[in-house]
Amino acid sequence: MDLFTMAMNKSSGNKPLAERMRPRNLDEFYGQKHIVGKGKLLRRLIENDSLTSIILYGPPGVGKTTLASIISKETKCEFVKLNATSIGVKEIREYIEKAEDNLKFYGKKSIFFIDEIHALKKGAQQDSLLDAMEKGIIILIGATTENPYFDLNGAILSRAKVFQMEPLTENDIVLILENILKDSERGYGGLKINIEKAALQCIAELCGGDARTAINALELAVLSTHKNSEGIIIIEKERVLEALQKPAVNYDATGDNHYDIISAFIKSIRGSNADAALYWFGRMVAGGEDPKFIVRRLIVHASEDIGMADPNAMLIAQAASNALMMVGMPEASIPIAQAIIYLAKAPKSNSVCTAVFKAIEDAKYNQYRVPPHLRDTHYKGAQALGNVGYKYPHDYPGHFVEQEYFPKEMGKKTYYNED
Repeated sequence: MDLFTMAMNKSSGNKPLAERMRPRNLDEFYGQKHIVGKGKLLRRLIENDSLTSIILYGPPGVGKTTLASIISKETKCEFVKLNATSIGVKEIREYIEKAEDNLKFYGKKSIFFIDEIHALKKGAQQDSLLDAMEKGIIILIGATTENPYFDLNGAILSRAKVFQMEPLTENDIVLILENILKDSERGYGGLKINIEKAALQCIAELCGGDARTAINALELAVLSTHKNSEGIIIIEKERVLEALQKPAVNYDATGDNHYDIISAFIKSIRGSNADAALYWFGRMVAGGEDPKFIVRRLIVHASEDIGMADPNAMLIAQAASNALMMVGMPEASIPIAQAIIYLAKAPKSNSVCTAVFKAIEDAKYNQYRVPPHLRDTHYKGAQALGNVGYKYPHDYPGHFVEQEYFPKEMGKKTYYNED
């Protein structure tokens, strides 16, 4: 072990590189310019130490915990870090009591940073925060990878501002990695490292906008590479590919990302863009989505957005479902892709969808009796009850005869239009 590595281990307590390089202030923070860029709302609140309750919502590795850490250094408030996965109502109330004492005796508010806040159960756990938030005893910072509008109750959302955080750009990732290579205090500036630009770009492309994944890949590549005879660590693209193992797949088959991607998938088909639809299909397959869910959506789409413009679309979608049942994945991805392309290229019409929803809505409020001539006559006594007058179309020329099929109180209705 060289002197630099020994010094790093001693000063950092063997902390992982990602933890050592965590930004200490907003000037060191990469990404999220839309909320913490110069002059933006959240930055102003942090710099003025006038923070109100907020929810930081975004995928892993985009800086939610880092922002909370920066706030803890900037604020004069008491900062309490909690994790929703390991705390109950009793503990929350105990912390609130301490916060109330701090406010009463020292005039000092408390900031509660609750990581994984979506794990707090709706009901007692989430409700236990409300009174303290309402009275200004605590300021809540919640961090979550799940859509807060699904997982947090309305009372908390009405008292907190939601800030959506986005995956870091490839340029952000490259800048972070270059900074690590230059930083002699916490990074690798004290080592002689020669890393290909293609290797840095490879990490940036494959980390899925997750800074932690990118930094961990660089760390693993450095630690696993021997110095050459000149004391230089040479890192090529193949080395970082090995460290990454496989691209990070940002997909949760039960969470918000699931709904966003299936929405993009269907909208791409509706918009007749087969290539985009195949991309979103690929994202779902790579993320482990249940393929039965995908083909169910294709069957619905075949009627919802294509319908009578091309009735064969329903048959193609159903064939994809049958193929999945017969051969399974991954082979079924090919007939499913064929169905996706067919549906994307098919002419579009929402007339079936519009017609059935209009009819259902009308039926909710117009509960008239079936007209006598349309009632069942397959029992003894039906004629005596007045169930007469039906004209059998096959007894007439062209197998058609004009007669009324709606209740007379409704008059004639038109739900389905062929255009």
